[in-house]
Amino acid sequence: MISSTPPKAFPDDILPDIAQATAKIRSAHQHETSRLQRNVDHLTALVGRPGFIAILTTMVGVWMAANMLAPHWGIRPLDPPPFAWLQMATSAGAIFVAVLILTTQRRADRLADHRAQLMLELIITTDRKISKIIELIEEQRRDSPTIVNRVDGEAAIMSTPSDAHAVLKAIKDASE
Repeated sequence: MISSTPPKAFPDDILPDIAQATAKIRSAHQHETSRLQRNVDHLTALVGRPGFIAILTTMVGVWMAANMLAPHWGIRPLDPPPFAWLQMATSAGAIFVAVLILTTQRRADRLADHRAQLMLELIITTDRKISKIIELIEEQRRDSPTIVNRVDGEAAIMSTPSDAHAVLKAIKDASE
């Protein structure tokens, strides 16, 4: 009797393993994060929102307007044009935001490195498995009396796993 259910791309136990590996990487990354780093990430997320630029623009506009209108109201302006204090504040803010972004990016890069390592290991393992499957199919073709035995040079090449070191060298040579 032929099964009516389509074959699965992966056995049931492989996908949860992959998902668990990814979850473990994220969990370990979160666990290694200090409270200070979490605060930096939170602050970077706040600064990176579109509303932040609106608030910042409004604050700068109010600061400039208040200091320009202060003489008309009979008040001595705190920071008359060319707004030296405002310039210092925006310069300090720019340095602060740059450091926040760099700190957050460095942490995100570590997570990306872990993911890339996992992907590389999965790809290398998959390459070896595919090579083995091709090798087994070719062996079955040679051994089966009902299939014409012929030499397939492409299948012979594909049945050999890729040499990761040779591929890396080729990538480096191509980028130079």
